[in-house]
Amino acid sequence: MPDKRIALHAAFVLLLPLVVAMFGLTFWAALLLVLLVLLWRWMIVLAGFVRPPAGPDMALETISASHFVEKVRWCMDRLGLEYEEVPWCGTLGAFYLGRTVPRLHFRTGMVRSQIGNSPEILRYLWGAYGAERGEAAVFLRPTKDRLEFERQIDRCGVSLQVWIYYHLLDDPALCKHAWGVDSEAIPAWQRKLIGALYPLQALMVRKAFRVNETHYRKSCERIEALLAETEASLADGRRSILGDETINYTDLAFAAIQGAWLQPEGYGGGAGIRIERSRVPAAMRRDIERWIEDYPRASRFVEELYAEERRGD
Repeated sequence: MPDKRIALHAAFVLLLPLVVAMFGLTFWAALLLVLLVLLWRWMIVLAGFVRPPAGPDMALETISASHFVEKVRWCMDRLGLEYEEVPWCGTLGAFYLGRTVPRLHFRTGMVRSQIGNSPEILRYLWGAYGAERGEAAVFLRPTKDRLEFERQIDRCGVSLQVWIYYHLLDDPALCKHAWGVDSEAIPAWQRKLIGALYPLQALMVRKAFRVNETHYRKSCERIEALLAETEASLADGRRSILGDETINYTDLAFAAIQGAWLQPEGYGGGAGIRIERSRVPAAMRRDIERWIEDYPRASRFVEELYAEERRGD
């Protein structure tokens, strides 16, 4: 989360040309104004050392229906970290501020840093807490096989975004609900804005994710390829998809990503939005029911993992 003092300063800098034009300032008056703005920025820097901005030591920017957010959120919850979740409404942050989620903000001494993208966030968590938390953090240890499987899962996650929007964009009420317009955890101004801008948002989503019949079918093929591979791996009754003795972060990532369509109880750990299957469009429901029937072991793996680790959160 950006420091409000810096955000205010940046907004004033953007408005400087308007101030100069509005009051017809001379060159020397405009120069003085610029020097005062630079002095203001320097004072903000000094204030950061004397009195660092208030806020939690760790905050996670999220949107309500993101399976990539759920992947990170679940790992942070399992690690036992204290953090504040900062929810955004739908795609406002991505399309208007260039800020994708998940995005983790953390304080190290007097410095506040941030990192985006779920794989990079998990690598940071392992580096920061692997030694400190010992056995509790072992599930985050990256290996060659885990990193490759995670890349497969994340590619499937992108295909699921196409699949979701293919079905939901033509149902504005349900799509806006998934984006959080009914969630009081999200600021009211964002909820009203996403409602007013929905036609434009839907158009940009269609263009950005190439939501069309051809891409939808290709996305289904990629989703089903990972489900089929996982179904075969689980045939021997293993506890972890990669055959490890205990659950690791790739199992959580697989469950979080596939949870986007399966919507098991506990999805989001109490922080996300879970949509009952009865509410989704008929064509979307047919895909879901077909996947449950064709990939029973993979579906059961996700549901059982949520039942064990997320339902009580």
